Amino acid sequence: MDGMKTLMVLDFDHTVVDDNSDTCLPSQTLPDALRSSYRRGHWTEFMCRVLSYIGEQRVGPEGVRGVMETLPLTPGMRELLTFVAAHKSFVDCIVISDSNAMFIDWILVGAGLRAAVDQVFTNPATFNQLGHLQVAPHHAHSCSRCPANLCKRAVLERYLSGRGAVGVEYRRVIYVGDGGNDLCPAACLRGRDVAMPRRGYALEKLLGGPAPIRARVVPWSSGADVLEQLRASLEA
Repeated sequence: MDGMKTLMVLDFDHTVVDDNSDTCLPSQTLPDALRSSYRRGHWTEFMCRVLSYIGEQRVGPEGVRGVMETLPLTPGMRELLTFVAAHKSFVDCIVISDSNAMFIDWILVGAGLRAAVDQVFTNPATFNQLGHLQVAPHHAHSCSRCPANLCKRAVLERYLSGRGAVGVEYRRVIYVGDGGNDLCPAACLRGRDVAMPRRGYALEKLLGGPAPIRARVVPWSSGADVLEQLRASLEA
């Protein structure tokens, strides 16, 4: 090891957890008008309406938290994050997700893995006076390729710039994701970085063309594949 850290960047849904946390809410049949109100690229706005409806059905915070804490981790992710937590001198780890801060925190704390993650960048969430969960967009941006509430590339570039300003440069960034909104951040990676799309998911297909990005592309099926890449980075 040369003293420079490796940065692990993780998506959350279908990456850390083997499901979509937004769609695993306490069982409720949504009215047709609510279901049909979704507009492409505006998922967070839609989820605000869904969460408000669920709150109106008297499903309280503990009911939602109980469901989140039962979501399964993707195979091998517990071992990966346990390794990261034990090697913080050499690895920084951040989550960039289009879920929300409350769900992610509940899941990581419930799994005993919160210490592995240095920062979470996602849509902020709070409870209003009625006890209903409310979610707001993470930020505004000008990227035409990303959902209106979150450009993961903008988040990653801002994080790297901030770390660079305090003298931290990463020898390698390992980006792990699955969905179409992970392509934009993968495109800003350097040649020495690694983009890891989950096998069988949208990002793998998007990265399957002739050299669409500079980073090395290494598909993954379990957290064990990601841990193998992380170990190799630390030992190089």
